Amino acid sequence: MIPLEHFLVVSGALFSLGLYTVLARRNGVLVLMGVELMLNGVTLNLVAFSVFSDPQRLVGQIFAIFVITVAAAEVALALAIILRLYRNRQTANVDQADLMRW
Repeated sequence: MIPLEHFLVVSGALFSLGLYTVLARRNGVLVLMGVELMLNGVTLNLVAFSVFSDPQRLVGQIFAIFVITVAAAEVALALAIILRLYRNRQTANVDQADLMRW
């Protein structure tokens, strides 16, 4: 059986890579990919703690399903905003998102 520490290291690496991607990139799609990596790291953490604390209770798996559902809704909304930004400014640069005024 794989120890809990291995899961924590992988989830920490996913979260760190996602955080770096969000902070270092300016393209909106790449920022969304970084946010998804961060949410996947959190989901892996929730499921690992749930399995290792009490395998009979499904609390961590239920929270993971909620995180995945919220992530899907967040991506749909953010992608729509990025597409609107691209149509208005011909760029997906998130630095120019403040230029979207009525």
